Amino acid sequence: MTTPSILFSCKAKAYLSLLLLCLSAGLSSAKASPPEKKPNVLFIVVDDLGYSDIKAFNPQSFYDTPNIDALAGQGVMFTNGYAANPVCSPSRFALLTGKHPTRGQATDWFPTKNKPARSGRFLPASFKDYLPLSETTIAEAFKQSGYHTAFLGKWHLGLSEHLWPEHQGFDVNIAGTKNGHPAAGYFSPYKNSRLKDGPKGEYLTARLTNEAIALVDQYSQQSDPFFMMLSFYTVHTPLQAPQQDVQRYQAKTQTLAHNDEFQDEEQVWPIADKREVRVKQNHPTYAAMVNQMDKQVGRLLAKLQQTGLDQNTLIVFTSDNGGLSSAEGSPTSNLPLRGGKGWLYEGGIRVPLIVRLPQMQHSGNQVNEPVTSTDLYPTLLSAANIPLLPQQHVDGVDLNPFIPSQADRKRLVTRPLYFHYPHYSNQGGFPGAAIREGNWKLIERFEDGRTHLFNLDTDIGEQTDLASKYPDRLNAMRLNLHKWYQQTQAQFLKSKNGQAPWFPKLVEE
Repeated sequence: MTTPSILFSCKAKAYLSLLLLCLSAGLSSAKASPPEKKPNVLFIVVDDLGYSDIKAFNPQSFYDTPNIDALAGQGVMFTNGYAANPVCSPSRFALLTGKHPTRGQATDWFPTKNKPARSGRFLPASFKDYLPLSETTIAEAFKQSGYHTAFLGKWHLGLSEHLWPEHQGFDVNIAGTKNGHPAAGYFSPYKNSRLKDGPKGEYLTARLTNEAIALVDQYSQQSDPFFMMLSFYTVHTPLQAPQQDVQRYQAKTQTLAHNDEFQDEEQVWPIADKREVRVKQNHPTYAAMVNQMDKQVGRLLAKLQQTGLDQNTLIVFTSDNGGLSSAEGSPTSNLPLRGGKGWLYEGGIRVPLIVRLPQMQHSGNQVNEPVTSTDLYPTLLSAANIPLLPQQHVDGVDLNPFIPSQADRKRLVTRPLYFHYPHYSNQGGFPGAAIREGNWKLIERFEDGRTHLFNLDTDIGEQTDLASKYPDRLNAMRLNLHKWYQQTQAQFLKSKNGQAPWFPKLVEE
């Protein structure tokens, strides 16, 4: 006869075995459930688009940008977003590497032919005209994490084909070559070795969008996420747009006064001609180019929504440098910012920057702390739950903690932002560098070492030089800038005709 205690023990063992079996089944079921899908990334870069060209950033803009304005309302606007450099190739270097271009000595635009860089009173600094394969680009980081990667548009980061997108982490390269502008203009035939010609008269901005839409269709049928960099050639010169769009803006300009379109700016080149900067937005062809770009962005966003991918796609929209305002037709005005492309004033380096995270809870917010293009590399990795690469994106900060609502988000600790351009720009800008700390900005000229100090909070147009009024602040900022020169092995102007330019003194650590 079985005793009660033995019976209880048997029942307990049976119950325990059943419980373990259930737990095991539950764990197996949990393991079998698919992991959360990583977000797709759409990274849109517009060439030479000014901060004041977008109505979301400048309500008085002459140009119509309803789709980008809507994107800003769905995401976060960075009102103090900066490009790392006032011209294109260095800024693209920064976007792709997370490093300041000075670290790679990639400080000027990369020429497509062997020709000397522009000189002025002195010779420009030496620089490297390629993005080294040794850098782990943001595309390579995403590809290593299982992403499909695609590049469309302007590359301009190396003469040789072995330096083009398909060798820098992108599975697909459409139209990315050595060229910094459309070799044959914006209408087909394009004469682009990475883009087949379309029907005669096809517009390049629309064609690149068509290609992007086709890729989105393809990706919507696949399980792996994608990283797409759509790098429009527009609104870079040549100034060309569909005629019906140009005519519409020609009619719009008839309502405007056409006096006082330009103001005098400093002339750095050794020529007698004046340097002028456009201060009124009224160029109909440029306006049509901006509006065409906005339409194409709208088409691509609509495709994401149609496929349902918009619910899991992170979108970045920005420009590589400020708007063109002082040369090559001077098509836009960056007011209230001073200067434009090729200048260290705000008009040359402050750019529109919008980030929209998937299913954002707090949309339409603004982040006013200064951020820069090197921040986008770690920010996108973090948002996609990909491990950061701190040895690569050494000059970037993950912005995700600062993106939620004003009430919830952290405040970005004030840090210096640096800009270094030891060249004479095609747009008339002088060789120099700048540092921004909080609302203060110091500019240092490389020909003679002169400095200027501006308070951007009260003087966004950089008209009132406060250098003599705040010498202690100026000296402290200048010391930080000089330390940074040493840390990044910055290059400077070289002697010409026996005359030596200014050179910073070494800083004692």
